[in-house]
Order: sequence, then C-alpha cells, then structure tokens
Amino acid sequence: MLRKLPFPILLPSADGFDCKNAYNPSVIYRKGKFVMLYRGECEDGKTGRIGLAISEDGINFTKFPEPVLEPEYSWEAKGVEDPRVVKLGKKYVMTYTGYDGKVARLCLATSKNLLSWKKHGPIFDDFPENYLRPREWTKSGAILPVKVNGRYIMYFGDSNIWIAYSKDGKTWEYSEKPILRPGNLLLVEPGPPPLLTKEGIVLFYNSADKSLVYKVRVAVFDKKNPERAIWKSENTILEPEYPWEKFGHVNNVVFLEGLVEDNERTLFYYGAADRYVGLAIWKGSVEMLLQTLGFSKSI
Repeated sequence: MLRKLPFPILLPSADGFDCKNAYNPSVIYRKGKFVMLYRGECEDGKTGRIGLAISEDGINFTKFPEPVLEPEYSWEAKGVEDPRVVKLGKKYVMTYTGYDGKVARLCLATSKNLLSWKKHGPIFDDFPENYLRPREWTKSGAILPVKVNGRYIMYFGDSNIWIAYSKDGKTWEYSEKPILRPGNLLLVEPGPPPLLTKEGIVLFYNSADKSLVYKVRVAVFDKKNPERAIWKSENTILEPEYPWEKFGHVNNVVFLEGLVEDNERTLFYYGAADRYVGLAIWKGSVEMLLQTLGFSKSI
C-alpha cells in the first residue's frame, strides 16, 4: 500500500545540536522546496531543539547547521519538541511540545519565513490539572489549515485526542470531552495537520499498544461536526518493520508528523525509533488512499 523507503532520509549529524537523534518531522511545501522542521537532540539525548532542512525533491534534505527554535522559558526548559507547521493566511503557525522535565505542554509559535519564530507560550494554561500527568498531556496539536464553519480547528492531546477552535489561529478554546479515545490501545496522539476532503476531515494519528509499539492509523471526522468520527481504519497504515525503526533511542516506533500532497503522490514523513526520519510514499491522493483502506461512513 504505502511504499516505505528502506533507509532513513535524515540521520543525526556527526556533531551539533542533533548529534544523537534527528526525528519527528513536519514538512511544508514552500516556493518549490520542501521545508522540514524536525526535533534534534545531542548530549544526553533529552534536551530537544528544532532544526530545519530543505529539499528539492522531498527525499534528499540539506540541514541548516543551527536550530531555529531552542528552549528559553521555564515551561520548555528541558526541550522544544515535535513541531507541526501550517500556513494560516500570510503566517506560518507551529505547534510544538514544551517540556519542563515534568509536564509536556502544547505551545505555539509564528513565523513569516520558517526561520525566525515568535513564541506565544503554552496554548492551554487552564487545561484541567487532572489531565496534566504522564500520558495525559496536551503535548501535540494538529491544525486544519482552512476554516470550518468560520473557525480553525485543532486536534490535540496525548493518551486521548481532544478538539479546540480558534478564529485567528492563535487563541484557542477547547472542548473538555475527548473526541477520540484509545479503546484497547494505550494511547492515541494526533499526527500531521489534518486534511479537508469531500469525504470529511482526515486525521492520521499515532497510536501505541500496551507493548509500547507505535503505529499509525487514520480517522475521518464529519465536516459539519468535526467532533464526530464517521470512520476509523481497521488496520494500521504504518508500523515498525526495518531494523532502524525497531531499534534506536526508543525502540519500535514509527511516529507520523509530516504529510505533503505533491502532484500525483502523497508523502508521509515520520520519526523512526526516536532517532531517524523515514519516508513512505503513496502514489495517489489521500481520498484514493481512503477508498483503498475501505472507507465507509458507517460510524
């Protein structure tokens, strides 16, 4: 179905801020180039910074030597991690994880050029405290880059997936009830920015089972009611197979964060074993992929 390249497309550097791990990428197509924002770690492998790499073909990337985002504030003292980038109007909006050593919070930054970023701090300072414990953090946010019913929507969370709404892409209001629960899994977490299609809002999401094996799944939400899932795939679309996906900083992980629809193909960029960046290619549109997976508005 999806054709994985049998090798990582991004590796840790010999030295610098990503000398141990380079993974969990967001990719956006800008002015004829693929721009990747990714999580890099060196030293103890615990302090995350966000780097940038550029490609002409979407496969061969050249890294910038210095990170474009680094820890500055108390809520991100131990790392800025796992970027997801969309363009809203004339600005790029990045959601990322700010980790203080105890809690992973969903944070937001904006940019005009993908190089210089203005941080706006944690998005949900008032998120209920009983959620802010391990495996129930706000952590990850995937924004649909077009408005639905006059508002932007964002799927976010870690363990469960919640939904939030915004008129400007910066200030968000959340619904307290999760809209996607793990069920028999250990956790579910948003993947790349969702897509608006004729079938509905398509959300690729990451999941882990009780053996801590991370795999990728897909759900479709109602365009009129983005909180209602109308379909979920029975099978995973990506899972660890190659040695470099099974063994690394964290074993048995494929973690999807980047998606680009490019002409007659769809590119899926994912973190592998929390150390590398992998790429899977689908020769067709996301709508075609849904049909191949057996999409049906049956839920």
